[in-house]
Amino acid sequence: MLNLAFPPQLATLVARLPLAPPSLAFSMAANRLLWPALQTLDWQPLVGRRYAIRVKDLGLSFRFAVSQSGFAPDGGAPDLTISATARDFLLLLSRREDPDTLFFSRRLVSEGDTELGLTVKNLLDALDPELVLGRLPAPLARAARRLMAA
Repeated sequence: MLNLAFPPQLATLVARLPLAPPSLAFSMAANRLLWPALQTLDWQPLVGRRYAIRVKDLGLSFRFAVSQSGFAPDGGAPDLTISATARDFLLLLSRREDPDTLFFSRRLVSEGDTELGLTVKNLLDALDPELVLGRLPAPLARAARRLMAA
């Protein structure tokens, strides 16, 4: 079982950092890893919308928008905010936990446009994890697979 625990002091410290650098890093990673895989799906409902992802136990937030050309950092008010712990996000990514289970147990919180949240959930469910992992350099892909299997 995946066991991640971060000290609360870390979240307090990270939450004080500027929002722009992590949002830029997230957008760059999402463009490299997720964007090509999303092109095989109907991603148009995501365009022009603003999003926030909060990793609660790390105090980390990413804010971004989706345009016709991909993900970009965005500091505006999000249409949809998704919050969970790092462990729960990793469980979702590894498909070892169902988003509905996390949602109904209040471990995954979706705030804002509920229809958009459902669209995002369905798109993420339709993504092939191997397409995403295949975009990583081989050593990182192996490490990600080990982490997801842990």
